[in-house]
Amino acid sequence: MPASSQENARPDVGADSHNAITRQSPKPSSPEDDAASGILGHLPADSVTNRVLKIRTGELAYTATAGTISLFGQDGTLSAKLFYTAYVARDRQPDRPLTFAFNGGPGAASAYLHLGLAGPRILVFGPNGRDGTNPTLIDNPDSWLEFTDLVLIDPVGTGWSRATSDSVASGFYGVDKDAQSIAKAIALYVTYNERAASPKYLLGESYGGFRAAKVASALKDGQGMLVSGIIMLSPLIEGQLLFGERQYPLWAALQLPSLVAAELERRNAFKLKVIEDAERFAMTEYLVTLAGPEPSGNKAKAFYARISQLTGIPEAVVSRTRGFLGDAYIKHSRSDEFEVVSPYDASFAVADPYPESDANQSNDPVLDGFTRAYGAAFASYARNELGFKTEMTYTLLANDVNDRWEWGRRGKNGGTRTQASATSDIRDLLSLIPSFRLMVAQGYSDAITPYGMNKYVIDHLPSTLAAGRVDLKLYRGGHMFYTRPSSRQALSADARDFFAARSENIQGE
Repeated sequence: MPASSQENARPDVGADSHNAITRQSPKPSSPEDDAASGILGHLPADSVTNRVLKIRTGELAYTATAGTISLFGQDGTLSAKLFYTAYVARDRQPDRPLTFAFNGGPGAASAYLHLGLAGPRILVFGPNGRDGTNPTLIDNPDSWLEFTDLVLIDPVGTGWSRATSDSVASGFYGVDKDAQSIAKAIALYVTYNERAASPKYLLGESYGGFRAAKVASALKDGQGMLVSGIIMLSPLIEGQLLFGERQYPLWAALQLPSLVAAELERRNAFKLKVIEDAERFAMTEYLVTLAGPEPSGNKAKAFYARISQLTGIPEAVVSRTRGFLGDAYIKHSRSDEFEVVSPYDASFAVADPYPESDANQSNDPVLDGFTRAYGAAFASYARNELGFKTEMTYTLLANDVNDRWEWGRRGKNGGTRTQASATSDIRDLLSLIPSFRLMVAQGYSDAITPYGMNKYVIDHLPSTLAAGRVDLKLYRGGHMFYTRPSSRQALSADARDFFAARSENIQGE
């Protein structure tokens, strides 16, 4: 069976028990067992545990399943197994939502959303929130399990999800192929766990936000399944904006507000009014000046001085780049202290390991720093608490997957990523599914996917489709803004409202 029937067969544990009971779900011998040689032979049977989580309204008894979903090729042979973790309320109502979640990359496992935001356990990075050397796993008081069942999926090549061979894996590393494989896994889970009647949602971070739109389309077209909504965190939506030429004025204008927010955070002077003013400046004087001839004299000096004051980047650097900031902020936002800042959170600076070089040669302080701890923490959690015991190592970030990704039919290995677009998928979903809703959540100081770019996309959706159905929510922090407890709590509250709105709409019909 591709997915365990955790809702139909589970140990009898009282709702007041806080002790987890673990069992390995039985899997009878089948042809897929014979095919699962090599690396897939190291994946154990599904493990089911019963647990209790304290939430705002009391205690929630739930069943956790850590296991795999098998995917087969057209010839009937096993092609891959996808690792997933499902959390299901034990006394759920028939209409309880079901949310499928995944991260991005491409090549990132779901441990970020799992232990960073939505799951019943959360990883805390020390008193300052950025110490990955001794993180602590605690119950998550803001878990989304309060208002939706969760199924967190690792795409092929990430986590413990693997194809039968390296050549077969290539058949999963691409926009359409990836979306189709995730859609198939979702359809299998829904069928085997009798969740066809549950409203279905998708949650994706970064490339996972783009993936969510593609998966929703693949579910509709290939599986006959319609989703009720999508929540995108720090998403890629339009490749032309995100990966386009950085010397175009529009790109620079959409980047600027995030750099202003980062400078405010560094000075402990965060004010929404200043950011709103920066947004207006970016789309008026800043955009027009960059699009015109090079300014000179007092006009140029005043223009560059204002940009410097807003971003903290020295005026000499701003003048040299004609106001196009690009990646200049990485080495120059804290130049006096010889520090580099992270594109994942431009407010976060560390000592520059190469201060003698004008080019950035360092690993990222956030992605390669404390958040790397999600990988080892999840492997330990899955083994010791969820009972999923394997000798395979857990792959948090697979660079090989990213390097081999096919972004479009006409090119490979990143050649067409600027053509990647989820806008048409969003428009079609809004048009074809009247109840469909979208929430885009972003951090102000995220410089990898600046919020201005997705605000631009949302602002240019037809109002006949988007009015009252598409929201942009902004929070303090960067790409993974949920590592800040206050931002995580705010996002979880907004997500709770997002799910509750469906029930209110149904009651009002």
